[in-house]
Order: sequence, then C-alpha cells, then structure tokens
Amino acid sequence: MSGGGPKNWAGNIAFSARTVLRPRSLAELQEAVRSAKKVRVLGSGHSFNTIADTDDTLIILSDLPRRIEIDGATGTVTIDGGATYSDVAPVLNRAGFALRNVASLPNITIAGAVVTATHGSGDGNQNLAAAISGLKLVTASGEVASFSRADADFDGVVVGLGALGVICEMTLDIVPRFDIRQNVYLGLPVTAAIDNLSALMARAYSVSLFTRWQGTTIDQIWVKALASAGEPPAEVLGAKAASVPCHPIPDMDGSNCTQQFGIAGPWHERLFHFAIGNTASAGAELQSEFFVKRTDAPAAIAALHAAQESFSDALFISEIRSVAADTLWLSSAYRQDTIGFHFTWHPEWEPANAAVQAVEAALAPFNPRPHWAKLFTLPASTIAARFPRMSDFRALAQRLDPEGKFRNEFVTGVISG
Repeated sequence: MSGGGPKNWAGNIAFSARTVLRPRSLAELQEAVRSAKKVRVLGSGHSFNTIADTDDTLIILSDLPRRIEIDGATGTVTIDGGATYSDVAPVLNRAGFALRNVASLPNITIAGAVVTATHGSGDGNQNLAAAISGLKLVTASGEVASFSRADADFDGVVVGLGALGVICEMTLDIVPRFDIRQNVYLGLPVTAAIDNLSALMARAYSVSLFTRWQGTTIDQIWVKALASAGEPPAEVLGAKAASVPCHPIPDMDGSNCTQQFGIAGPWHERLFHFAIGNTASAGAELQSEFFVKRTDAPAAIAALHAAQESFSDALFISEIRSVAADTLWLSSAYRQDTIGFHFTWHPEWEPANAAVQAVEAALAPFNPRPHWAKLFTLPASTIAARFPRMSDFRALAQRLDPEGKFRNEFVTGVISG
C-alpha cells in the first residue's frame, strides 16, 4: 500500500520514509525531531493502515534506555516512550503491582497502544489510555512539553494519533498485583449471546467471545476471572469447558496462549491472550475493529450474524469485547460503554477490503467508531461526526503543531472531517 522502507508487523504496509532514525537518548530524539521536516513514530508496527507512514522521517524508539520507575506511594509507574507491555508487566509484578488491564498482545509498545485508543476487555475496564496520568511530548521545536490530568486539554492529548508530538515519557496508574483464572468454553449459541450479552460480558474481570461468523454458534468464550471469585462453572449458557489448550483461531496451536483450565496465576500471565515471548495471532493477517454502544450490541450481533456470509470467507477470527466509558476525546469509548467487534482477516487485500465494507454496512445503523490503527473505509466526515470532540482536537493539533510536522495524509484526513 506504500513503497519502500521498513514494513509493519503484518507486512501489508511498506513505509515510505526517506530517513529512519533510532535515537538512543532523549537528546538524540530531540535533535531528530528538531531537524526533520515531517515526523512520524513507529512503535511495534502493530497497525494495519497508514497512520504511522511518512515520506520524510520515521522515528523508532525501541533503542531508548528502558525506564520503569515505580512509585508505590502515588500508585504510578513512569516509563519511556519505547517500552512494551512485555517490558513493563513482569517488573511491576515482581514489585507487587499490576496494570489494571493490558492489550491482547504483550509485545506492543504502550505509547502506540495509548495514542491509537487500544484496549483490553472487561465491563469495568477502560481503554488502556485511561491509565495515563501524565505524559511528556517532544514538540516540533525539539522541546519537551509536560501534560497531566490537571491540564484542561489533557483528555485531548492522550489519544493523540501521533499528531501532537513524540511521546518520550508516560506515567500510568498501577494497582496491587492480582491473580486471574482463565477458562475457555466452546460452542455458544449465537441466540444465547444475543439474549444474554450483558450478563455474559459481566460475568468476569475480562471476557472475550471468538467467532468465525459461521453457522449458529460462537466458537469460544474466554473468561478471565479474579482468582478470588472462586471455581469456574463447567459450562456457560450451553458452552462446554475446553479440554485442550485453545488458540483464538480454531485449529491453531493453543500452546502459545496464556494458561487456561482455571489455573490461577499472575495478572500478566493471564490477561494477555498470548504468553510473553510467544508467537501471537496468525502473523500474516489484516485487522479491523469497530465499536458500538453497549446497549446496541445485541442488535449489532444479530445484524452481523444476518450478514455473515458476505464477509466470513475472508476471516480468520473475530473477537467481541467490552470497554468501559472514558473522557478521552478520540477514544472509541468516549462517554459511552462500548462493545468492540474485532476482525482478523486473511492477508489478501481485495477480499479483505470487500469484507470490511460489508461489516461497515451491517453495523451502519449503530454508528460504529473505528479503531484508529486498523482498516476501515468510512469517510472522514462520517468518522468526525462520531467523535464529538473532533473539532476540539483539530484546534489542539493546530495550536501544539501549527506547521503540521507530526501530521501525515492519514491524520490530516481523519481530523479534517
């Protein structure tokens, strides 16, 4: 979709950057930003559209010194802009702390997850960006600007799409460490999911439904319950407990996934779908995700089920998750509890693109918001209308970066409306 340069995680985007820089210190990062005409930042590359692309300077922060400073008194951890969840989680756990929630994959950068409004699952768990209590950006001039929750524009800065500066430091809320039991159940009737969705998603700390949108059943329920919640049931709404380790994609090896069968273990060894250090998901794939109000989700499942033959052939697997409302301007859960519909597509572009459009058509009555780092075809004007603070964000970007050093074609398009 682009030419030349490094590729993203899935291999569908070849970045167009003339210059790729890997600063090894804050001073080098500041100079790199100051000297460049245009800048975008590439985290782990787990994005599927051109949000990180640039034809000028691409900055990768993985060579920055890792910084993981825990402050138990304030309940926070301060990290550098290149740190991944797999860097931070084990250190926190050893110190007796935890993040309230994490992404599905441990190898993604926390900054990348934050700026694109990535999430985990759980009725009581907000978007991952909601854990940020403070951050520092290297601005277009190379100076460092600090932001905290006390600042009026903070909720606009956090999910910033990389359009406001380069994150060099973040401070996140932490909680005391906790243990999770994970169980997988197979063969949930679609009608049971539609009729009981609220109770189903609320039954544990984190719940995910995996389905290929074929036939009349949802393939798997992944239930991640607090160990203190007691022993898991033998079945859930007619779905039976799995007897072998399961992978989200049926017929793939479940040994790469986090421990199942209700064996209690540390939060960071259960909340991720894939164990730290193991191969994640299908690899060569494309992804989309759309979010609707939680109250609309049963009808949205019914609509997707009715339209499933128009997109299921292009699908590896789909995941249904819940996310609690937050106040971050460009969050997919801005001021509404949501259900996210995630789609992992086969890597063939034309069938995947047609399937994305079929999903968007099925979900159109529910005004879905797209995931910023995944594939969608919705017009910019439609997207802008679904994020009530988009005009405020546009003004914020103009104020913090009037020359548009950090904006590329993708960002300019979606925020222009």
